[in-house]
Amino acid sequence: MLFNSFEFLIFFTILFLLYISLGHRWRNYLLLIGSYIFYGSWDWRFLSLLIISTGLDYFCGLRIDAESSDAKRKRYLVISVCGNLLILGFFKYFNFFAENLTELLSFFNLTIRPLYLDIILPVGISFYTFQTMSYSIDVYRREIKPTRNFLDFALFVSFFPQLVAGPIERAKHLLPQILGERSVTLEKFYDGAAFIFWGLFQKVYVADNLAALVDPVFESRSLSGVSYLIAGYAFMLQLYCDFAGYSNIAKGLGKMMGFDIMTNFNFPFFACNVREFWKRWHISLTSWIRDYLYDPMVGNSRSKWRKGVCAVFAMSLIGLWHGPSWHFVLFGFYSGLGIVGYYAIRPWLARLKSALPKYPRMLFEVATVFLYFQMLLVGFVFFRAQSVGDGFHILSRLLQDLSLRSEDAPLVVNFFMFAMPLLLMELWQYRSGSVICYAKSRFWIRVPVYLVLFYLILLFGVSDAKAFIYFQF
Repeated sequence: MLFNSFEFLIFFTILFLLYISLGHRWRNYLLLIGSYIFYGSWDWRFLSLLIISTGLDYFCGLRIDAESSDAKRKRYLVISVCGNLLILGFFKYFNFFAENLTELLSFFNLTIRPLYLDIILPVGISFYTFQTMSYSIDVYRREIKPTRNFLDFALFVSFFPQLVAGPIERAKHLLPQILGERSVTLEKFYDGAAFIFWGLFQKVYVADNLAALVDPVFESRSLSGVSYLIAGYAFMLQLYCDFAGYSNIAKGLGKMMGFDIMTNFNFPFFACNVREFWKRWHISLTSWIRDYLYDPMVGNSRSKWRKGVCAVFAMSLIGLWHGPSWHFVLFGFYSGLGIVGYYAIRPWLARLKSALPKYPRMLFEVATVFLYFQMLLVGFVFFRAQSVGDGFHILSRLLQDLSLRSEDAPLVVNFFMFAMPLLLMELWQYRSGSVICYAKSRFWIRVPVYLVLFYLILLFGVSDAKAFIYFQF
């Protein structure tokens, strides 16, 4: 059941009408049933896995809080973390590690029969396992108290707007909203609708149309460097609009029902450097890795080497989180090196910039931002490539052949046709500090913007509902 499908429109309309007619406690029961129906629409078999993960962390959270001994508290934390990682590891990474173990042993002339299991990846497993793990860790750190009501906790894990592709919510943010009273107002309804409308524009008009441009280029091995360059830029925007579009729809759905779902993207393409980009991109995952992995690994150390190694390791894990393939790991590893490299040259860049006159300094800033995004492009080429070898092949074509050919013209035109409306709107949103600034503007501005966006979605939008990219992660 896709957000951008007629089926979901019917589902949410019925659920919302029932929701506004019920009291607080009954609303939670309705949302839990609706969330399970929503998740079960993908594959009913995986509901059992969701319930097991829910029960595991519900039990561990209660035991961690009840125990006074640090050793026993840590024991239940280990059970929670290992249990979640075993579930995630089996369904997502079993074949990857089995294949690589076979290749490693063959390198030492040891042969074993390759073991491959036909495993279906449960939708959203990477998201809800991280969400439940963070709950147990927060209880262990005494940052939150455990939830006593199992059904409330089950709703925290399975809340349908952000279940299958995030954001990865924190218990300290979402659980109080589940436990407390929520008001449904006309203002929240309109704001939620604005988030949904913008998310649909990002997904249906931008992401799905850019996918039609990107896919043929990345599947070919004989195009010009310009084709791969444009397709690389297009993929960065496609991935962004696909995922940010989902996040905005999720935020809008939650807003309509009185929830405040966290912001997952904060205008990353207006970042001035690599570090700032990753602070604005997939915020729920990068902040999760920072809070639960990077910061504990670094501890109180002031060593730049330790911080650098931990940053590269953390980003490599973010790459692996996206999928069981080395090209994802390389994407993360390269991104980590980019962050470390930025910190290494930042003092030198600051001294150089301060020594320049006003206008040369402005040109210098523009040039550095341009170079940062070329560095990011390299990483996203590996993200989109089917393998490490394909990624290097595309990069080699970029370096060898950047001559513009006549057959590249349709690619360039299509790219700008779908990218420019997005970038112009995002510039407005960025300057105003709000994604839904267009819904808050004056009537004579608001109505034409709505009409133009609706026209673009209706006329140029991909007619058949396409799955969101992050469903596969």
